[in-house]
Amino acid sequence: MSTNEENPPQLKRQMKSRHLFMISLGGVIGTGLFLGSGFAIGEAGPLGAILAYLVGGLLMYLAMVCLGELSVIMPVSGSFQAHASKFIGPATGFVIGWVYWLSWALYVGLEFIAAGLIMGRWFPDVPVWIWCALFIVLLFAINSLNTKNFAETEFWFAGIKILAVLLFIGIGFCAVFGVITMDGAATPYLSNITNDGIFPTGVTGVFIVMMTVIYAFQGSEIMGVAAGETEDPGKNIPRAIRAIVFRVLVFYILAVFVLSAIVPWDQAGVLESPFVTVLDLIGIPYAADIMNFIILTAILSVGNTGLYACTRILYSLSNEGKAHPAFGKLNKHGIPIYALLVTLGFALLSLLTSIIAESTLFVLLLSVSGIGGTITWMAIAFSQYRFRKQFVRAGGKVKDLEYRVRLFPFTPILCMVICLFLFIFTAFDPTQRVSLFLGFSFIGLCYLYYYIRYTRKGKNVRPSNDQLDELIKKQG
Repeated sequence: MSTNEENPPQLKRQMKSRHLFMISLGGVIGTGLFLGSGFAIGEAGPLGAILAYLVGGLLMYLAMVCLGELSVIMPVSGSFQAHASKFIGPATGFVIGWVYWLSWALYVGLEFIAAGLIMGRWFPDVPVWIWCALFIVLLFAINSLNTKNFAETEFWFAGIKILAVLLFIGIGFCAVFGVITMDGAATPYLSNITNDGIFPTGVTGVFIVMMTVIYAFQGSEIMGVAAGETEDPGKNIPRAIRAIVFRVLVFYILAVFVLSAIVPWDQAGVLESPFVTVLDLIGIPYAADIMNFIILTAILSVGNTGLYACTRILYSLSNEGKAHPAFGKLNKHGIPIYALLVTLGFALLSLLTSIIAESTLFVLLLSVSGIGGTITWMAIAFSQYRFRKQFVRAGGKVKDLEYRVRLFPFTPILCMVICLFLFIFTAFDPTQRVSLFLGFSFIGLCYLYYYIRYTRKGKNVRPSNDQLDELIKKQG
């Protein structure tokens, strides 16, 4: 860390297994589910949306197991950014760090906008930007706490929204099959799912929503970012991976099924949560307002987690000399305060969506964020592939790894192939096509900057990691 103090504050390993699990699980239950699911159903149809979420879930699983192997062997703050620097190359580590930061900074901005849209149900005459400003202050205050307090806060936030999703699924199933009578409407059963065929918008509709789906699952990799502040990562990270992936997929698939069965697919969108629409249709007194409040809590929780991820990524980049030294400085609570402030400042750009092309810009930013997440997952898979090759070549025994990827090299290769196809799918949608241009332009600029700033000055040095080097030597 760049500081002149003799005994500078350090990141502390204060997260327990329950914190890691709930933060990672809660990190994927936010805008992508509560608002993005409406866009997915509207563009791909009911079964198309479910298929898209199944493919996204498979990709999430492949990326998570690859990240698990890397995070156990190299549990550092910044996680995959540091992994990419060591196993792919310093330039790629630099790019992945900044791409992931941009992705999450946009994610945080979208959470502010989503929270403002949710508040519009109660206060329709209050501009969205006012709510954004209020929530920015709130999340800054929470992120200024020490890591233990942050983790405890997120534990309870995540618990509330997980319970809410489970209750919604239960009530929704009762309404779909007539156990609960819908207010002024006949029991839908499966008519809204089957009436217009399997793919009412064509197969291309599934391709179009894939980046939105990846955005929804983005956040599961937070457990890798948190590895540097987790107690006993060798035990807690594998445990978190096993618990997260399948629970997240079940939540999403069942929730999308309920939404599709009750709300006609061509009436779904992103300007109001389909969850609230469903409870309004069911007619449970005050249920929609309660769900609206829970969704607001969930969205702010994901934004809070996003700020955590952004600050730790900037901290890691600073420690490697790939960002300004100020981002590596911690306050007395062990928080990268300058990284936090810069991230919040960037998230203010989200206010533009309350002024310019509200629904279109929201989807565009969502897609750019999804591209950043997809590139990160691809880098995670490639880093794991390179690590395993290097480890075995040095004489290491795979069976001695605390956590290891099964079906190697099929798992990381499949992960990378799916990611590549996602970029092709995104090009089918004119709105999201712009996000491809923006995302890859940013990547190109990052590589160009790295070449000018570091390679030409002889600073292109692959970082060392004593823990990994000693393990390889020991196994050799």
